[in-house]
Amino acid sequence: MTMLSRRHLLAGGLAATGTAALAGGGVVTPPPATARSRPRPGYPLRRWAGDTWRSMVAMTDEGTGLTADNIEGPVTDPLRSGYTSPTNIGGYLWSTVVALELGLVGRPEGVHRIAQTLESLAGLRHHAPSGMFYNWYDEATGEVLTRWPTDGNRVDPFLSSVDNGWLAAGLMVVRRAEPAVAAQAGRLLRRMDFGAFYDPRPADHGDLGSGLLRGGFWDAEPAGASVPGTLPGTEHPVWFTPNYYDTTVSETRIASYIAIARGQVPPEHYYATWRVLPLDRDWQEQRPVGRTRRYRGLDVFEGAYTYRGLRVVPGWGGSMFEALMPDVFVPEARWAPRSWGVNHPLTVRAHREHGLEEAGYGYWGFSPASQPGGGYREYGVDAIGMNPDGYFSDVERTNADVGFGTTRPATNPTPDYGDGVVTPHASFLAMQHEPRQALANLQKMERELDVYGDGGFYDAVAVGSGTVARRYLSLDQAMVLGAIGNVAGHDVVRRAFSRGAVERTVRPLIAPERFGAGLVER
Repeated sequence: MTMLSRRHLLAGGLAATGTAALAGGGVVTPPPATARSRPRPGYPLRRWAGDTWRSMVAMTDEGTGLTADNIEGPVTDPLRSGYTSPTNIGGYLWSTVVALELGLVGRPEGVHRIAQTLESLAGLRHHAPSGMFYNWYDEATGEVLTRWPTDGNRVDPFLSSVDNGWLAAGLMVVRRAEPAVAAQAGRLLRRMDFGAFYDPRPADHGDLGSGLLRGGFWDAEPAGASVPGTLPGTEHPVWFTPNYYDTTVSETRIASYIAIARGQVPPEHYYATWRVLPLDRDWQEQRPVGRTRRYRGLDVFEGAYTYRGLRVVPGWGGSMFEALMPDVFVPEARWAPRSWGVNHPLTVRAHREHGLEEAGYGYWGFSPASQPGGGYREYGVDAIGMNPDGYFSDVERTNADVGFGTTRPATNPTPDYGDGVVTPHASFLAMQHEPRQALANLQKMERELDVYGDGGFYDAVAVGSGTVARRYLSLDQAMVLGAIGNVAGHDVVRRAFSRGAVERTVRPLIAPERFGAGLVER
């Protein structure tokens, strides 16, 4: 069966015209996508998926089945990074499921690849009391890194809640999608306890009514800042990060969903995270507007930022990754039509209007990626990020500052933007909500910019200068394949991830919520 015959495009994207009023709140919500917003037959997703899969294969060590963080050079002779993470490994697992669904790899080879990776995972050194994996391994040997391969700097072995979340997501996808490896994946999942990261009374956050996930912990005292403690319910000493994951529009909610679905943290935790920062944080990007609503006994300020006639619940940096990566796994827009079903399309629209109209780049889609010219950087739409220092959309790091009400006057409300940096994987994430517009954006990138290679789209391009980050990152390529799998493969990633306990627990949890997002009435 061809990819085109499997095409399954999701409702929930933003139609070109018309609005449907929401009762109260002074905002309106966009209607679901119509056939006019969908790609026409003949779009090049199969070719893009096939080339992207080639890059994932090139990143993966033949002996261990562990996927390097990134490669440079052609996929026929790749220069691998020398390190990998739980996120990278999880991305390879769900990418292989997509490759099987789309017929990019035969079933014997695909199942063998998954089984090889799971066998290596089972043998990796991990933190036995929590069942969690360390953040950095050598992809060729499976050894935990204590020195960074590029400069020899010290690495204190760390266990990250969100990186283990992405690995668990990959394991959950293969467990449901491929019966031949379900038992292997299940054994690894059963030992992973996300309660290890949960603090029921996070310091300096006031009385939230429920707890938050920590960034992670070390099992030995690290060189930098840490908070000594013990794993919840045990006497095992650990050193926690000082930070918590306390915002809702964040890639970290994947770990929250998994922990809640597995009964390892209480469901109320979902409502303890902030939709916007509290109003007394007057250093944040702008003064939010909204109202307080009550869910599961917790008061939640349903705030939003105002941008170009939109009210958007912001992420920390305004990137597509923060907003839409968890949506690759959980059908948030469908399960929560008055919260994520409104905010996801508006986030995509904000990126599109920023790139095409406000900044005039001619292209859109901004997300953390390789930096053209070398290194790595976060990119986003500054105005829909809470970080006052911005995730910027151009090389020059142009900061749009609209002030904070009467407390902090605006210093740069209408900036002139420079050399914009677009990241193709952001448009693939957007394709789940604005398929026609995202497809056109990607086709234009391929046609007009030197941003496509033998492993698919390169990681980023500065569109003014034409400078390309000629590197493939396994996470970003896995996002491309995950999104294509949902758009063109009957929601294959979402179906595999969200069946069973996830749907039973997460769907009724998020369904009642109503964000402060929408279109401002004029």
